[in-house]
Amino acid sequence: MSDYILEMNHITKEFSGVKALDDVNLKVKRGEIHGLCGENGAGKSTLMNVLSGVYPFGSYSGDIVYDGEVCKFHHIKDSEKKGIVIIHQELALSPLLSVAENVFIGNEQKMFKGVIDWTKTRARAQEMLAKVGLGNENVNVPVNSLGVGKQQLIEIAKAMAKKVELLILDEPTAALNDEESKQLLDIMLDLKKQGITCIIISHKLNELEYVCDGLTIIRDGHTIETLEKGVDEFTEDRVIKGMVGRELTNRYPAREGVEVKDVIFEVNNWNVFHPDDPERQVLKDININVRAGEVVGLAGLMGAGRTEFAMSVFGKSYGQKISGTVKINGKEVHLNSVTDAINSKLAYVSEDRKTYGLVLIDDIKHNMTMAALREYFSKNGVVNSNDEILAAEEYKKKINVKANSIEQPVGSLSGGNQQKVVLAKWMLTQPDVLILDEPTRGIDVGAKYEIYCVINDLAKAGKAVIVISSEMQEIIGTCDRVYVINDGEIAGELNKDEVSQEKIMQCIMSHNRRGEQ
Repeated sequence: MSDYILEMNHITKEFSGVKALDDVNLKVKRGEIHGLCGENGAGKSTLMNVLSGVYPFGSYSGDIVYDGEVCKFHHIKDSEKKGIVIIHQELALSPLLSVAENVFIGNEQKMFKGVIDWTKTRARAQEMLAKVGLGNENVNVPVNSLGVGKQQLIEIAKAMAKKVELLILDEPTAALNDEESKQLLDIMLDLKKQGITCIIISHKLNELEYVCDGLTIIRDGHTIETLEKGVDEFTEDRVIKGMVGRELTNRYPAREGVEVKDVIFEVNNWNVFHPDDPERQVLKDININVRAGEVVGLAGLMGAGRTEFAMSVFGKSYGQKISGTVKINGKEVHLNSVTDAINSKLAYVSEDRKTYGLVLIDDIKHNMTMAALREYFSKNGVVNSNDEILAAEEYKKKINVKANSIEQPVGSLSGGNQQKVVLAKWMLTQPDVLILDEPTRGIDVGAKYEIYCVINDLAKAGKAVIVISSEMQEIIGTCDRVYVINDGEIAGELNKDEVSQEKIMQCIMSHNRRGEQ
């Protein structure tokens, strides 16, 4: 039997005459964890969609050889019958169904005549959740009542509930913090011990270095090279060079020529209660301020309350019984709706672009201009299409959105390019204060650099920028000052000179100790 469980030979895939994949070759050894990396739009997800049958046989050229057999998958069910299970970058859960129902959706635990065995479903769902560190989770609650990180882990449990031989994970840790990411990577290593082969697509190169036995780099739809741990140089710098075609010496561009001025955004005594439980306080007495030209980070573990704070400030999009004051440019503002927030020059780039940021079936142009349409692209209710086109073209070029045209549906873009469209949408509202929630989630190192440059440009223009990120190194590299949030309270404030991963964790741990007293 061949050492290779999978061989993809000379795969070419076109969209509207544009080659997304051009003669791509991939070989994966049986029982290994194989990484797949490249910049946004390089073709990684497209290649995996070809493998799993999302793009059916006949829509591409080349051969898929799985377990020594040439396969022609016409549907995702065909690949799942062979033991190939893919977990997509965008969550594929049904939000109003329970956790247990989602774990076994399409893979129902039946008794006779198609009747679902609910006792078995719940018991087995609990088993699967325990494998991904969610053993104490209630399997009967709707999945949309959980955070994005937990939903991602439920996706993993859902895949593990199937008889999987080859597990494909597309950006599985994008929504997870460092601790949860480590837990997931250790789960992958356990699966490897059980003989399960994994392919992981990730932009977090330190994770690939930690978990992968082999790594294939794709650039602009071509296979560049495959690196093997223990044989080839397997470092982040080496991988970056293969991805972007050049050395990338500084991950975080220096912020020069920025003058930090007066406070233009201030939140005082901010209290928020849970939207479904009026007795449960989520945020307690939050006080923060941001100056013009300053980039301020909100650091903390998942569930600390960072996103809840951003959403509650942005037009009371989250929570109830909200109290406290918000001042922009020294004037108290009452942000009772998203419209109020936009009119007050406050913008919020959500962490969940698919749900809150984009209309996936609409084109790039409309997605970029929709938030600013009333104020900047229409007069007396009539939209000026020419202005829309000019602005969309300018921002497509400015933040390097990889697309054929601004008429292309946003749903057809890679995750990172979708995130750039969300960023452009809010920049077009010309805000004074911009809250960026996980702005580089699912974005490669080259594109991250471009986003950091945009953040620097916003600071130079005198904007107040707040960055929320689960990557502590990103917070340290981009921010002038950091507020540490833990359990819905400010646990500490660190300036540029003293901020480090250790200091952030010290703030969290000391706050936990105060809470226990």
